[in-house]
Amino acid sequence: MHVLNEWTALACKELGIDPAQVDRDKILDLTKEVAHNVARPAAPLTAYLLGLAQGAGTASEDAVARLVELAQKWERTSEKAD
Repeated sequence: MHVLNEWTALACKELGIDPAQVDRDKILDLTKEVAHNVARPAAPLTAYLLGLAQGAGTASEDAVARLVELAQKWERTSEKAD
């Protein structure tokens, strides 16, 4: 995790973000669920969309939890369709 900590700090500095505001584990859990249940390329896209919503002020406080739930339901929906 040392490299991940260094990268997070460097990226935050470059983007002008306070690293203390980044819940890395929460985002990693989100991307894991999306990659596993939806599609691997959907994981970084979802993280980007979440970032856009956060920046625009349109993301709810429970946005990550709601996205995780959507990803988990996606698997169940696609399994029923098969």
